[in-house]
Amino acid sequence: MVAVTAGPVLASLYLSFTDYTLLTAPRWVGLANYRRMLDDPQWHHALLVTDEYVLVSVPLQLGLALALAVVLNRGVRGLALYRSVYYLPSLLAGSVSIAILWRQIFGAEGLVNQLLRLVGVHGASWVSHPDFALGTLVLLNAWTFGAPMVIFLAGLRQIPAAYHEAAAVGGAGPEARFRHITLPLLTPVIFFNLVLQMIGAFQSFTQAFVVSGGTGGPADATLLATLYLYRRAFRTFDMGYACAMAWVLLALVAALTALHFRLARRWVFYGD
Repeated sequence: MVAVTAGPVLASLYLSFTDYTLLTAPRWVGLANYRRMLDDPQWHHALLVTDEYVLVSVPLQLGLALALAVVLNRGVRGLALYRSVYYLPSLLAGSVSIAILWRQIFGAEGLVNQLLRLVGVHGASWVSHPDFALGTLVLLNAWTFGAPMVIFLAGLRQIPAAYHEAAAVGGAGPEARFRHITLPLLTPVIFFNLVLQMIGAFQSFTQAFVVSGGTGGPADATLLATLYLYRRAFRTFDMGYACAMAWVLLALVAALTALHFRLARRWVFYGD
């Protein structure tokens, strides 16, 4: 714990107040790195790109996970097999191989454009176009819906069938039962998945690094905050500034998590 987690965390906090290039001894500069972020337009752009990525990909991912969990909860044959197959992308999501595969699929001669040519549409290189590059990362994150899907499925299995039976006897249709029974009883699980996936999306790095070749391109369209932090730390050797950015990103995620817990009182319903 001390050597692998706590030690590096405290060391990065100290380095965030220094001018450190990895090649020379750290030199104390106080809050200079944090003030520097206020005038760094590329850091501001990276935060905006990250916010857009999180705001779009997380709801899309959770929507797909919930929809598939509802389908699987109906008692399909071979449920264990489907559950394993759909969970598999979540295990591979952070791997370099999947990011490389994704880059090939959305490349100029990739599978997506080959399918579009069958209907007479000539697509661009999606990963090389500033308007679509971030969208490919959003789809990659949404594709890894396996983990929240399994949790949704477990939550659906805990809802007593008697509630749905009573509502059906009272004349409620499938849509009404889902809206007034399933969703309210599932809100604790939705909240749990929302917080976990939001934190995970803010930490996304491998996908943007591989798809953009480590540049955050094209035109900084995929420059996530983690990727910009990495470039500052290990390409320009501005480790002190990178550590400061890491702590600002940590504070941002912590604040958003606290806000979610605050707002949860209004829409999350527990058994008591």
